[in-house]
Amino acid sequence: MKLVRVLGLPLCFGAAMVVAGLVGMGVTADRAEAQATSLDQVLQAVRNQRRQVSQENQQRERAFRQEQARQQGLLQEAGAQVTAEEAISDQLDATFNENEEELARLEALLREKQGAFGELFGAARQAAGETRAVVNNSMVSAQFPGRDGLLTEIASSRTLPTIEQLENLMFTMLKEMVEQGKVVRFNAPIIAGDGTSVTQEVVRIGPFVAFEGRKYLKYSPESQSLEYLQRQPAGDAPGAAGRVFGFQGEGFTQGVIDPSMGTLLGLLVQSPSLRERVDQGGTVGYVILGIAAFGVVLGVYKWVTLNLTQVAVRGQMRSKRAGKGNPLGRVMLAYDENRSADVETLSLKLDDAILREIPKLEGGLNTVKVLAAVAPLLGLLGTVTGMIQTFQAITLFGTGDPKLMAGGISQALVTTVLGLTAAIPLLLLHSFAAASSRRTSQILEEQAAGMIAEQAEAR
Repeated sequence: MKLVRVLGLPLCFGAAMVVAGLVGMGVTADRAEAQATSLDQVLQAVRNQRRQVSQENQQRERAFRQEQARQQGLLQEAGAQVTAEEAISDQLDATFNENEEELARLEALLREKQGAFGELFGAARQAAGETRAVVNNSMVSAQFPGRDGLLTEIASSRTLPTIEQLENLMFTMLKEMVEQGKVVRFNAPIIAGDGTSVTQEVVRIGPFVAFEGRKYLKYSPESQSLEYLQRQPAGDAPGAAGRVFGFQGEGFTQGVIDPSMGTLLGLLVQSPSLRERVDQGGTVGYVILGIAAFGVVLGVYKWVTLNLTQVAVRGQMRSKRAGKGNPLGRVMLAYDENRSADVETLSLKLDDAILREIPKLEGGLNTVKVLAAVAPLLGLLGTVTGMIQTFQAITLFGTGDPKLMAGGISQALVTTVLGLTAAIPLLLLHSFAAASSRRTSQILEEQAAGMIAEQAEAR
């Protein structure tokens, strides 16, 4: 079948060429004989090629069988290795189980042999753990770092502590106790606010407080070094630190310590400053402060000017010569201008002069009074808006975290305080200024009445 298919292609191809030659070109008999000779050659070439292909296929088949035999050998070898490894695994499992049983037996024997030493082992571990917690958080560790290594080794050990370890534990505890009663000066690295570390001279008062110059320090267990407080205490505390830091002689000096070993200083740093308190009031707080500033300036100005006017009026009372620089002088000028008029006309002229002076005396006082009334109302407005924010936070997040409600409560309380703080001085200034205005007006009325009486008596 293969021969037929192979031969069929050139035969058909030759037949097609013969037909093409007869139709299109008119091939001669000699050329037909030459064509037949070439077909024999093609047939012979095809036979040679078939024989060559057959030989190649036989060679491939022999190579395939050889490779198959080799792979079969490798498969058998791998199977033998798997069997051997499984046997080793079974043996190891059996050994592991035997070791577990032996370990349990030895642990039971160890507990039996330890007896009272087992309790000592537990007490030593507990003491090492507690001492490590104290040492890690103690400010003394800033002067003696790395003391927790031995304590960690004892606390995490699964064997009985040695005599040397117990002695080192005892010495560490005694060292901490002794250093807690000392005031020492030493050099230590201090971490600044920007993260840089610089070595400075430090004064430490036991485990309570440490400072560099007038600046208080805190101990960070994470970095095992001292750090500057983010905000220094106010009042006399920095001065007390400076006195202790600069004290070199014999005797005593006053200082400040934190008996909570840093807790109180941390809370003091977290307490907001005056500026931060004002910022908590929000927009309403700033409006109240603006009103208070304007009202105080206006009230002080009116109070001062009214007092100066009152002094000028009293000076005019001692002088017979009228001047235009004070209200009484201007009233006296009106009297001089209308001295020849009758008593009724003179009274009206003096009343008119006094009425012209009263607006100048009382100008601005009503503004101060209105501002004093508006300030607490704005504080109440801030209180209401702050409580609204608090209730919104409760609605959204519940009452689990008080910090979420702190902003609204702070605004509510701070605006109330700001409103009262603004209203109280404004009311006082208005009262003082109004009293000065009334006294001056009363003097003008008294002097005008005296002038009228004098004129009536003269007539």
